[in-house]
Amino acid sequence: MLSEFTKSPSAFVQCAQKSILKEKFSLSNSNLIGDKLCINVIRGLAMDGPQKANSGHPGAAMALAPLGWTLFRHVMKHDPKEPKWYNRDRFVLSCGHASMLLYSLLHLSGYGLTIEDLKQFRQWGSLTPGHPEYGHTKGVEMTTGPLGQGLASAVGMSLAERYIASYFNRPDFNIVDHYTYVICSDGDLMEGVTSEAGSLAGTLKLGKLIAIYDDNRITIEGKTDIAFTEDRAARYAAYGWHIQEVDDPNNLEAFQEAIAKAKADPRPSLIVVHSHIAYPSPKMQDTSASHGSPFGAEEIAVTKKVMGLPENESFYVPAEVYAEGKIIEEQGKAERLEWEKLFAAYAEKYPELAREFGDWMEGRFPEGWDKDLINFEPSEKGLATRVSSGKVLNAIAKRLPNLIGGSADLAPSTKTMIDGAPSQSAEHPEGRNIHFGIREHGMAAIVNGMMLHGGLHAYDATFLVFADYMRGSMRVGALMGLNAIHVLTHDSIGLGEDGPTHQPIEHLASMRIIPNFTLIRPADANETLEAWKVALTHKEGPVALALTRQNLPTLDRTKYGKAEGLKKGAYVLSDDPGAKVILMASGSEVPICLKAQEILRQEGIASRVVSFPSWELFDIQDEAYKESVLPKNIKARVAVEAAGSFGWGKYVGCGGNVVAIDHFGASAPFEVLYEKFGLTPENVAAKAKELI
Repeated sequence: MLSEFTKSPSAFVQCAQKSILKEKFSLSNSNLIGDKLCINVIRGLAMDGPQKANSGHPGAAMALAPLGWTLFRHVMKHDPKEPKWYNRDRFVLSCGHASMLLYSLLHLSGYGLTIEDLKQFRQWGSLTPGHPEYGHTKGVEMTTGPLGQGLASAVGMSLAERYIASYFNRPDFNIVDHYTYVICSDGDLMEGVTSEAGSLAGTLKLGKLIAIYDDNRITIEGKTDIAFTEDRAARYAAYGWHIQEVDDPNNLEAFQEAIAKAKADPRPSLIVVHSHIAYPSPKMQDTSASHGSPFGAEEIAVTKKVMGLPENESFYVPAEVYAEGKIIEEQGKAERLEWEKLFAAYAEKYPELAREFGDWMEGRFPEGWDKDLINFEPSEKGLATRVSSGKVLNAIAKRLPNLIGGSADLAPSTKTMIDGAPSQSAEHPEGRNIHFGIREHGMAAIVNGMMLHGGLHAYDATFLVFADYMRGSMRVGALMGLNAIHVLTHDSIGLGEDGPTHQPIEHLASMRIIPNFTLIRPADANETLEAWKVALTHKEGPVALALTRQNLPTLDRTKYGKAEGLKKGAYVLSDDPGAKVILMASGSEVPICLKAQEILRQEGIASRVVSFPSWELFDIQDEAYKESVLPKNIKARVAVEAAGSFGWGKYVGCGGNVVAIDHFGASAPFEVLYEKFGLTPENVAAKAKELI
């Protein structure tokens, strides 16, 4: 969007001056009759979609229709014809089961969804799946459905907006200035991830985050008071949020007043709206049955009659409603063109910043971003890969100012602090070090939100064993294809004395089976350097770096295969002519395989050692490369990893051996643990000889 006029700002000024709409649109003068019709039409669509699909969630979409319509028509800054406009307000439907609300709004606003798309709700290949999917349907800012994820990631969106604004905005040039709006439900607020993220949002005073809470007092199992009785407003007030209540969602003026007050307050805002699920259905209103089941033709007809809509016409949208949608398109275009005019003037005055802004938002790397990355010298003592990771991170951070992140209160251990950068806070919005606190699940969701916003390379960090706490957010990030970076240290029994509570066993396998997720476990400092390069430039989903607490030798790359081989997932590290057996390993077990190779040599057995840092990267290589690393004619294979053996059979075959740990660890020095659990060169060599 920006590439042309960042090169030639003057040309764009002239273009913008010609095309800018002269008419100004008032967002305060609501046509209540027109609004009521639009809202009732949305309610009709909310019933019709699930009825035709014979599945879906009509109740919440009906109740939320006034709120959604008011946001799209009267509050939000967005251009349906340019849905990726950088300075748009973001909207997240955290209660993704109410997807017919969002699809109806996108249809009426001109985002390109047709009435036929609405009729294909929940059908194979449609643009209207059961829950909103990011990247699948224009205007959907986030994949939602797993409750809590939307509200938690919205915290990240708001945080990204503030950081980017602090970097680029200048007096009279607020080129980054937008809000993040969320509609959330009881279920969202019950989920722990929203408590984690909400607490941090209050601490950071993210004033451009506005959440609308649909307090309808109904869950699938009954009324909310069977499980959810605390004062939610008081809880969020304690987090440091600005709290308001709206008694009737149909009172559009009261809702708009609440939005205005929220925007004027420096704290994140929670607007508690006391709604009625399935309103105004005579039979289904305020019932659990209305949550996740179609109403049936008879009840739909009765409800449409109550609303003054044609009783027996499905997917009814009159011309007057489409006319209101055209106004949304026109006012959105006007707002975008005004911003483009502002940006053009900004580019005239700050051309370098304008070009950099374009690079950030379009995902381009600055020239020489990896210039300071210098290969590590060979060393038998070596470094823990968490330590070499910290060195690489800081070298990159000097030239990549949109690299930002932090840890779950473990930065001294995970080595993820950016040296010399302030901590992120309301007083220091330019801070690049985020203190997420001990909130792993919320942390990963917030990083997802930062990546969804665009413009940043965001990372988080904790111990690998605590990836369990992050898994829900990591999975949603993979589903959306977000290139979040998860730095996971203390990656094995090698952390030693902290014992089995902190020693990951099943965790590597549990991440390897997440689709669209890449795990990299480097074997030394130079593989770690290469791993960071891959993590930053990878385009298909999140990347997790599994790093050691204990030192690993820094290998002499004049003797062994080049560390650049990491980018292909596996590569030949050391090869004897006429190798009879392949020894393969990831991470800290690679040096064990090299020593096992020496033992086999002394016994006259030729072997090949393969460093195998990433299954996912290896699996996408062509067959010729795979054959060059793991030739089919060498069937004697041993895999070694200080974790569960699950999955290695794919690479060693039915006749291979896996030296692994299929049980919990123990508390002892790591050298003792490796010996007791058989992760020794002698045992690896013995397992190899069994196959020859």
